[in-house]
Amino acid sequence: MPARLLSIPAVAAALDVDRRTVYRFIAAGDLPVVDLRTGTGRSRVRVPTAGLDEFISHRAVAQPAVRR
Repeated sequence: MPARLLSIPAVAAALDVDRRTVYRFIAAGDLPVVDLRTGTGRSRVRVPTAGLDEFISHRAVAQPAVRR
């Protein structure tokens, strides 16, 4: 089964951040993309769901211990 690809606005909504933040993650190499360039026009990038899942898991932090 082919990988599911997400648009930049969909990734931004999933992460609850602005689209510009998603592009910063991509530029930093933290979030992988597939470029669906269709000619000489603008590139059309998509983020694989597996890449988004990995990005989230690498940024997850453990909950702090409860103080008593």
